[in-house]
Amino acid sequence: MSDTQEEVAIEEVEEEVQMSVLDALKEVLKKSLIHDGLKKGLHECAKALDRRSARLCCLAEDCENAEYKKLIRALCAEGEVPIIMVEKGKELGAMCGLAKLDGEGSIKKAVRTSCAVITEFGEDSRALEVLKDYLENQGGN
Repeated sequence: MSDTQEEVAIEEVEEEVQMSVLDALKEVLKKSLIHDGLKKGLHECAKALDRRSARLCCLAEDCENAEYKKLIRALCAEGEVPIIMVEKGKELGAMCGLAKLDGEGSIKKAVRTSCAVITEFGEDSRALEVLKDYLENQGGN
């Protein structure tokens, strides 16, 4: 019986090692949403960044408004908040819970958001460790 437990533990470790940064970001955003530590949209994000309560910022690369990006980047630089760029605003919106799901759990309609800020990570998890490692490696370069 202990052999099967060891096999299951080894399989879990292999899955965790292969977790991508995007998957880790999705999980961390969901946990912060549950713990009421996620701010979405320009107004909420700017307030959180200005108050210095932000711990991580996500910004969509496909945001058309250059002034929007410039403001968020400046506030992040001022408060020394790391920024993670997400490819599309609809993806970011879906990760933040701004999506309608169909009966099977797949995304039916997603609302676009160009910015999201995490003020509270919630509980520690493997995804949070992966994300922190990525941010440390990104900052070192």
